[in-house]
Amino acid sequence: MTNPLLEDSALPRFSAIQPEHIEPAVDALLADYQAGIDAILADPAPRSFASVIQVAERLDERLSRAWAPVGHLHGVKDSEALRKAYSAAQEKIVEFTSALGQNRELYAAVKAVAEGSGFADLPRAARTLVEHELRDFELSGVALEEPARTRYREISAELAKLSTEFEEAVLDATDAWSEHLTDEAALAGIPASGRDVLRAYAREKDLDGWLVTLKQPSVQAVLTYADDRALRTRVYRAYGTRASEHSQGGRHDNSARIERIMALRHEAARLLGFANAAEESLATKMAPSADRVIAFLRDLVARARPMAERDLAELRAFALDTLGLADLQPWDVAWASEKLRVARYALSEEELKPYFPLPAVLDGLFAIVERVLGVGFRAREGVDTWHEDARYYDLVDADGRVFAGAYVDLYARTGKRGGAWMDVCRTRLRDADGVHPPVAFLTCNFAPPTAGTPSLLTHDDVITLFHEFGHGLHHLLTEVDFAGVSGISGVEWDAVELPSQFMENFAWERAGLDLVARHWQSGERLPDALFERMQAARNFQSGLFLVRQLEFGLFDFRLHHEYDPARGARTLDLLAEVRAEVAVIQPPEWHRFPHSFTHIFAGGYGAGYYSYLWAEVLSADAFDRFVREGVFNPEVGAAWRRSVLAVGGSRPALESFVEFRGREPSPEPLLRSYGIAA
Repeated sequence: MTNPLLEDSALPRFSAIQPEHIEPAVDALLADYQAGIDAILADPAPRSFASVIQVAERLDERLSRAWAPVGHLHGVKDSEALRKAYSAAQEKIVEFTSALGQNRELYAAVKAVAEGSGFADLPRAARTLVEHELRDFELSGVALEEPARTRYREISAELAKLSTEFEEAVLDATDAWSEHLTDEAALAGIPASGRDVLRAYAREKDLDGWLVTLKQPSVQAVLTYADDRALRTRVYRAYGTRASEHSQGGRHDNSARIERIMALRHEAARLLGFANAAEESLATKMAPSADRVIAFLRDLVARARPMAERDLAELRAFALDTLGLADLQPWDVAWASEKLRVARYALSEEELKPYFPLPAVLDGLFAIVERVLGVGFRAREGVDTWHEDARYYDLVDADGRVFAGAYVDLYARTGKRGGAWMDVCRTRLRDADGVHPPVAFLTCNFAPPTAGTPSLLTHDDVITLFHEFGHGLHHLLTEVDFAGVSGISGVEWDAVELPSQFMENFAWERAGLDLVARHWQSGERLPDALFERMQAARNFQSGLFLVRQLEFGLFDFRLHHEYDPARGARTLDLLAEVRAEVAVIQPPEWHRFPHSFTHIFAGGYGAGYYSYLWAEVLSADAFDRFVREGVFNPEVGAAWRRSVLAVGGSRPALESFVEFRGREPSPEPLLRSYGIAA
């Protein structure tokens, strides 16, 4: 039987990949990988970049090319059989890579390259790759002695398993809850677009009426628009207790996983000589110290909390005086806020949505990228995908050359994890066969089209789409030939959000919206009056939004920085402390936000959620150059591409920023964007 995961093809054959292919492919690839490493070490010739680093990188890339589609299917087309195969194979990969990271002979070989006479003559990207390899060996416990060496590998294996289980529990809890409604009166306040989504969910299950679920489009429709307060309360509670002891009888409870993940992360950090997991995480980030991160967050808290308090006071007064609601609760906030926005700015998300049909938004986004960066997206038909919703695009440079590709999968559905993300399918790599082009997965969870309308996005959805495409462009526009520092690889984690948050700004510019916004029926562009109301409302409740992000960031960082084995994670107690310091809206005692916080427990952002705000300082300042010199200025766009996107992780992000901006970052543009005085 031909195993599609072992084919040396430009793109994966998704329709041919079955769960039973996964373990045999991984077994074969790991055996080849080990044989390749043995051959490197057996070679008596002097160690060189070509004979050690590049050979090892090609071995690693072969494994990655097979594993990437498996990981993607686990996120977008989950099944019980796939989960079992994924988990078993992941265990083998983690065991192999943990041992590889502690291979002292290989470490010595890499070190010999770094100390060799020709090292200084290597290109900058090659030198950075070697430096990163040495650092990563040290962070894998290469210097540890037994029993610590074995214990570190055991921890790595268990953490990988726990992270997968955490994410699967959130998906299962999300899919397990629904409420079937047959009386349309219960949907009062929900606009037609939202009702159409709920009707479509019902039809998926062969039900009449409407089905409220915990998928994002459903939750958003109910919490923002439903006049039925009891319905809002039920959805808020179901969504806020996912994967906890309060959800589905505790069947998907992540409580024990959180405790174990935190204990293991702390133990691993201590084995490597760090005080805690937060200190360890900073070894691969821009931020110089834990104290600097905490000071950065608390400085923003001091600036943002007074704004948030004013936002909440205004909302409470409006709820009492206009809505007759004397006891504003968390499940009322989005609903009352939307009504306040309409009353104050004559602007509702529903009024904007007809101007953001997804096909037009995509076309406009592609046009912006072409104007700013000189890159075109061209749909390619006939590409094998995992679902009929998925599309494939070639990226074409100004000279007509295809140099990269992207899969785009944008609609929410059962078996697909929530949220939005960019992931790697192929990384750019140059070898004897030439350049292997990069390919990305771009995934969102927007409301699907209905029988009568295309998918209509909120403006927040538009921003999300631009954000993920920013990540994609970072990966795809790389010009680095070594996979380990190509695209997003090797970029400091607190800088990786710079290109994504940078792209969000175009969704607020008149010139950008002129390309993106087209009424789905009339083709009319966004009217000036509506655009002006959007701009007036841009900082509506920005204080509330900012303190929420600060709550997430400070909770995550303190959770890792202050962990004490004698006391355990103290997850809920610590969250309560952070909320007392930061938040102005206090959720009920039964709320279990951490139990579905996949970013930090399953998504690579542990002790790193602050990165969103850290990188936003950089992105706001970077975009300020475009504002000053021309939003579509091709020279500035070329400089952005050359200085930031093209270089990937081949040099420190701060160096790339300074080359583009001409100076170190200033927080003033970010503060202005939130309406905060510098």
